[in-house]
Amino acid sequence: QVQLVESGGGLVQAGGSLRLSCAASGRTFSLSGMGWFRQTPGKEREFVARISSGGSVNYADSVKGRFTISRDNDKNTVYLQMNSLKPEDTAVYYCARQPYGSTSVARDYPYWGQGTQVTVSQ
Repeated sequence: QVQLVESGGGLVQAGGSLRLSCAASGRTFSLSGMGWFRQTPGKEREFVARISSGGSVNYADSVKGRFTISRDNDKNTVYLQMNSLKPEDTAVYYCARQPYGSTSVARDYPYWGQGTQVTVSQ
């Protein structure tokens, strides 16, 4: 059973920072690609960042230079450091796990966390 548990969301003023964490169960975490996605009501789930098992990263253009994805395989955890937050970053943020490979496409990820709310005020 693969489980993903996000934490670290909350309310922050524009320009502030938050760090999201996603703790994963299972013994093959180090082989998995991990991604962060976000969703607002009435919209499709949107790619934010991904990190491969080898540490390669990709970001959505909207967060490039502000967000950093990283992973700690000893702790089975992936992080999303979010700096210079903007009101348009407000969303529910989800982490996702891909057993092999890593892509920016939500349907390629079979495992998802429950999501954590990030709200950025003016």
